Amino acid sequence: METHAFRMQLKPGMADEYRRRHDDLWPELAALLHDAGIRDYHIFLDPQTNALFATLKLTADNTRESLPAHPVMRRWWDHMADIMDVEPDNKPCEWPLAHMFTLP
Repeated sequence: METHAFRMQLKPGMADEYRRRHDDLWPELAALLHDAGIRDYHIFLDPQTNALFATLKLTADNTRESLPAHPVMRRWWDHMADIMDVEPDNKPCEWPLAHMFTLP
């Protein structure tokens, strides 16, 4: 499985709300991500900068690229747009992270 890592940006003061919304993750969104080949998805917060750091694993046959067109994904983005930096279509702004080290 390929590991994908990226950064997103949370708006100031929104950490508790971000956690609450993810604690209540919609079952249909969790199923969609799993069906798209996403596994072992983690998101971490740097409270000093409000930067979110995410890592996930992608199966060889993943369909991650199809997610932006899915209605459930679009609804989730709309649901999260008020607490994160987003693109004009409400997709969270993402900055890829370069792999630097792995402990074998």
